[in-house]
Parts: sequence; structure tokens; C-alpha cells
Amino acid sequence: MKNLKKTLIAVAFLTMACGLSFAQSAEKQTPPAGSAPKPFKLPKVEKFSLPNGLQVTLVPFGSIPKVMIDVTVRAGNLNESASQVWLADFTGELMKEGTSSRTSEQVAQQAAGMGGAVSVAAGPDVTQISGDVLSEFAPQMAQLLADVVQHPLLPESAVTRLKQDFHRQLSVQKSQPQTLARERFYQALYPDHPYGRILSSDSIINSFTAETAKKFYDDNFGAARTHIYVAGKFDPAAVKAAITQAFSSWKHGSEPLIQVPTTAAKRELDVVDRPGAAQSTVYVGLPTIDPSNSDFIQLQVMNTLLGGSFGSRITANIREQKGYTYSPSSQISVRYRDAFWAEVADVTTAVTGPSLKEILYEIDRLQKTAPSDTELTGVKNYLGGLFVIQNSSRAGLIGRLQFSDLHKLGDDYLETYVQKVFSVTPEQVQQMASKYILSDKLTIVLVGDKAKIADQIAPYQNSNAGGN
Repeated sequence: MKNLKKTLIAVAFLTMACGLSFAQSAEKQTPPAGSAPKPFKLPKVEKFSLPNGLQVTLVPFGSIPKVMIDVTVRAGNLNESASQVWLADFTGELMKEGTSSRTSEQVAQQAAGMGGAVSVAAGPDVTQISGDVLSEFAPQMAQLLADVVQHPLLPESAVTRLKQDFHRQLSVQKSQPQTLARERFYQALYPDHPYGRILSSDSIINSFTAETAKKFYDDNFGAARTHIYVAGKFDPAAVKAAITQAFSSWKHGSEPLIQVPTTAAKRELDVVDRPGAAQSTVYVGLPTIDPSNSDFIQLQVMNTLLGGSFGSRITANIREQKGYTYSPSSQISVRYRDAFWAEVADVTTAVTGPSLKEILYEIDRLQKTAPSDTELTGVKNYLGGLFVIQNSSRAGLIGRLQFSDLHKLGDDYLETYVQKVFSVTPEQVQQMASKYILSDKLTIVLVGDKAKIADQIAPYQNSNAGGN
């Protein structure tokens, strides 16, 4: 027994010694540098259209026996009036409630029998009706989606339940400071445009009926506004035949609504008071160029370096170095022929003003001095690699194709994106910051305890205030 105890002690010391040696060795070693991401190679794409105006893109992709079919209709929140906010979403939810020949249960059961489900989602510019199923059922899913898209029942019996759901969603969203800040920010950028209407109201939701949904559907859904994307492993001939048979008789309908907002960058400080709030939600941004502009990819690289990645400058400053916030981020948010840049963060109330100061400081620093080649190379590796990863799934690939088609970026957009990212120079990054992130014209929205942050934010009422 005594010998056993001595042996165990010896083993323990040996283990500790090995662990210490390994830790010391690991500290001295530098991981090998990663290779540059390879350019994305788009699989062979087949495109065709039907006489009624419907467009189709087929992309055989991957080896997993699954296929995604996405019916994208150019109809969404853009098509709502000021008294119809969320009607596109409501119509989309009502479309899930069955068709003229299938109950909602039958739609769900048939989709489940194919290894998938039918989803409907409305957005600012488009509504997507999609299903991801086993490859052998691709023609059947195309037919099922055709029924959901062309012959929705839009039953009155589901209206009360859905409206109750929408009232609950509204109540929850109005309690979230991030949503309140987003709403005020969008209202400032798009005061008289559908893009500026983020939250509905109880009175608007109460006005929704099966008839209002039917009118919205009739006015906005049709073949001329529709593009079907198919990605995955499937028989192209069989899917093409199924889509042609199922969608050829659909009405042409009206052309897509084009309603590009007129925006202007301006210094504006808007505070939403939340007495007792421990944090302030910060939105800082302004309108910028959309993806059709030749500077857009350079702007994306600049954003990634400034605030759009976990290793970005603003994140390193107010998260890692100062501990003001946990997860700040900047973004370029895009709609048809429209975009804005914004930095968003939830910061401790006591450092609301200092956080604004540091955000503006990092913008000013980038405008004055180009980043190093080393810093920029890391950003480009990240952005290029992320792009390739995002295109490695059926949904991701369809999303990129939709993006390219919506913004009319051309057939080579996906295959040249990584090369264009890697061609961006440090001087171009500096130029993008100077050209598009105008510190004296930033809209600033804060949601927090107004009494506690008033003195901190007073300097930013002045359009000449900046970081230093």
C-alpha cells in the first residue's frame, strides 16, 4: 500500500512536470501562418425564364443528397403604406395556413415526408418561400411551393391568432433598447420612406384582415416579380420540367416597385430616455453607397477593419482595452439601391460619452493614417475566407445569388469577389474612411438614462465635435 502511494505521487509529479514543460513549449511556439483563401469557384449555373416573366437559376452543388428551392418574390415591407406596417409579414404568415387544395397540416406533412419544411419570410425588398429537402423529392417540392405561392388560402380563421402573435411580438420589441435605437436611427435616415418604418402599432395590427392580406398579395405577387433559385444535388432536367409545369400558368402581375429613398447625411443627436437603465444602446452612422457602386468592396474592407469584425479597431478599443462594452460591431446594411454604415454597441451608462469619443477617434485615426500592410492583410484574409465559407452551404449560395441579382452586380460577382478584396490597398482603405464616414454628419441615436448621460453627450450636439 505504501509503495502504491509512492507510485501515485511520482506519477502526479511527472504529470505536472510534463504539463509545465508542454505549456512552456506552447508559449514559445508561433502557429504557422494561414494561407490566403482561395478564390470562390461557382458551380456551373443554368438560367432560364418562362413566358410569364418568371426567372429561374439552377446550381448543381455539393455531394450531400439535399436540395434547396427558394422562390424569391420582389415584394416586402417596401410595398407597405404608412398604415400597413408589417402587412407584408402578416401576409407571409397567412400564406403558411394552407392553399386552395391543401390544408396547412397537409402542406407540413408533405414537406416533412420529403425530409424538410416550407418556410415563408418577408423582408424589406423580398419575400422568400422556400424548402430544403432530400434530393429525390426536388420536383415534388417545386410543385408544393408552386401551390403555396400561387394559391394561398389566406383564411379568415387564422387571422385572430396571428394578430395576437403580432401584438405579442410588438410588445416584446418595444421593450428592447436595441430595437428602439434601431427604430429611431432608421426614422432619422428614412423619415418618409417604408425603409424607416421598423415597428408597427397595435392599431395597425388590429386593422389587418384576410381581405387586406389578399389585396396585398394580389397587388404584389406575380411571375414578373419572381426568381426561383435551386441549389444542391438534383436532376436539372427533372427540376426544370417540374418548375415549368407548375409555374407557367401563373399570372404575369406587375413589375417590381422601384422606390429608392433620398437620403442625406447630417449630424443629429437623438436620445430615447430609459430612466434607470444600466446601459446605453448606441447607434452611430450615416447613409452610404450601395453595392452597385464600384467603391463598395473597398468600403466593405474598410468597415471590417474599422468595426466590422471581432479583431477590428473599434472593438479592440472600447471592448478589449477599455471594457466599455461586450460586443460592439459596425455594419453596412443594404437594401435595393440603398445602404448605410453604422456602429452599434451597448455600453455602460457611465461611459456613454467616452464610448462616443473613442468611436469618433478611431474613425479620425483611420482617415489620417493608412493601416499597415500587416493589419490589412489579416482583414483581407478574414473577409475573403468568410466569403468562401458563406458560400459553402445551399442557403448561403442562394443568398449570394439573390444579392447579386437584386443589385444587378453581374454574373462574375461571386467569382471575382475574393480577388477584388485582396486587391484593396492601405491607401484605398484610408480613402474610403475619408470619403464616406463623415464624422461631422453622423447621426447618433442613444437609448439610455437621459439624466445620467446628458452631460456626457452634450459635446456631440455640435456637428463639429469629433474624436481626438
